[in-house]
Amino acid sequence: MIVGALMLRQITEIDLVDFRVAFPAFLTIVVMPFTYSIANGIGAGFISYVVLNAATGRARAVHPLMWVVAAAFAGYFAVGPIQALLG
Repeated sequence: MIVGALMLRQITEIDLVDFRVAFPAFLTIVVMPFTYSIANGIGAGFISYVVLNAATGRARAVHPLMWVVAAAFAGYFAVGPIQALLG
């Protein structure tokens, strides 16, 4: 609970006016407790940040490492459904 409270304090520094920043942050915060996984929350945030910036024409503003990490998380999320489909 203490860690959650400390993490919650950082929300005040998020630019909630810019949807490209606010939605990935919100998604990260919401996915973590619902999936019981910090990695899933972070992955959802990374992927949504990259997708939103690409969809709004700001793909060049995203650091290349963010693209790599978002692709890795997309692969991480895709492994389970692919294995279920093949198995």
